[in-house]
Amino acid sequence: MNQSKNPLIDFISKQWLLIVSGSGLLLTSIYAGHLPSYSTREVEVLFVLLVLFVVINGLRQSGLIARMSQHLDTGRFIALKLVLVTFLLSMFLTNDVALMVVVPITLALDITGKSTLVILLALAANAGSALTPIGNPQNLYIYWFYELTAVEFVRSIAPFSLVFLLILTAASLVVKTERKAVSGRLTATADRSCYVYGFLLAGVLLTVLHVVPVPAAGIVIVYALFFDRKALRVDYALLLSFFLFFGLADNIRSFLASDIQQSGHIFLFSALASQLISNVPVTLLFAKLTTQWDALLWGVNAGGFGSLFGSLANLIVYGIYIKSEDRAHIGRFTAQFLLMGYAAFFIAIGLYFLLQHGG
Repeated sequence: MNQSKNPLIDFISKQWLLIVSGSGLLLTSIYAGHLPSYSTREVEVLFVLLVLFVVINGLRQSGLIARMSQHLDTGRFIALKLVLVTFLLSMFLTNDVALMVVVPITLALDITGKSTLVILLALAANAGSALTPIGNPQNLYIYWFYELTAVEFVRSIAPFSLVFLLILTAASLVVKTERKAVSGRLTATADRSCYVYGFLLAGVLLTVLHVVPVPAAGIVIVYALFFDRKALRVDYALLLSFFLFFGLADNIRSFLASDIQQSGHIFLFSALASQLISNVPVTLLFAKLTTQWDALLWGVNAGGFGSLFGSLANLIVYGIYIKSEDRAHIGRFTAQFLLMGYAAFFIAIGLYFLLQHGG
């Protein structure tokens, strides 16, 4: 295998979101003739994302998640258990983390039908993460930017997640995952730091729910600095991308005098735009262009389905799969991923307009 890579191409492929956001901010700032302004809420969102990333990284390194997930490959209904656990994990540990934990375990199993199952896991992560404010970055931003309560947030998006939970449950019972062998399993262990990070995660959740003030979450950074600096090795490029997109959205907002008021339009625009540039930057852009938070929430979560670029979680799944499987099957896997993804995408669109019409 040829290990040589062009460093520039490698950087662009890994940091395309950072490049796009930085370039967009620079060009729009030049056009507008001024630098963007940042609100206190946007700074708070970035800080909460940082501490959330650190806590989740600490939990993953403690071995707790791997230890819990190891019990999934025993007994019957392996596909169903993997899909349900991915759905639940994504609600509280984000869709990205849920997939980074469960997909490698799935690929390590000696079973048939892994390609279909991996795609179902991607769909489950996107559907499950939609249900909570901390399930994915776009949800957290919408929740914070529009100053929502947890009840109104969950009430709005619950039909989306629950309908897909039923669909994915049925699909997981249909997909064939026959075991080929039972040997070769690895044993995962969890250290005592998992208790500390579990406590810290509960504190972050209280911050997100506005029960405790945002600065209180700084205890996570203090703990990591003194006791576990490895937990601080998070994706700072992604955080910087969010910061740049906040500014880009503010610049674009200054070009457009009026809000987009039609909920159907904001839903479709955000869902379709997500197919090209991912649902996180679309959220940062459209939040400043509309007061229709529920339509935006549905749009960007529906937009997570479909193309590989719809959600960063999709790219994570695709990257893990192509690195571990025979490249001769990549074309078929890609076609299957897009077929199943766009089937979910159009179901989400139909569900939104069905509920809107019924309402």
